[in-house]
Amino acid sequence: MSRRCDVTGAEPSFGNRVSHSHRRTRRTWVPNLHRRRFWLPSERRWITLKVTTKALRTIDRDGIEKVVARMRAAGKKV
Repeated sequence: MSRRCDVTGAEPSFGNRVSHSHRRTRRTWVPNLHRRRFWLPSERRWITLKVTTKALRTIDRDGIEKVVARMRAAGKKV
């Protein structure tokens, strides 16, 4: 199961954990993902998306219909 947002495409980023003595070890930052169901009124069905909290704010601002239209224009299957 990939850790990628369906709307924004956010995925884990990688970097270094730096200790007090300045030793470096690898670490990851994972996106804040949630599985949410959204009702699509035009298609009269529920869709389940894996979205970040930023994507949830985008959906609240623009509406689920516009967001799904953008996803389909980008070639994603919904």
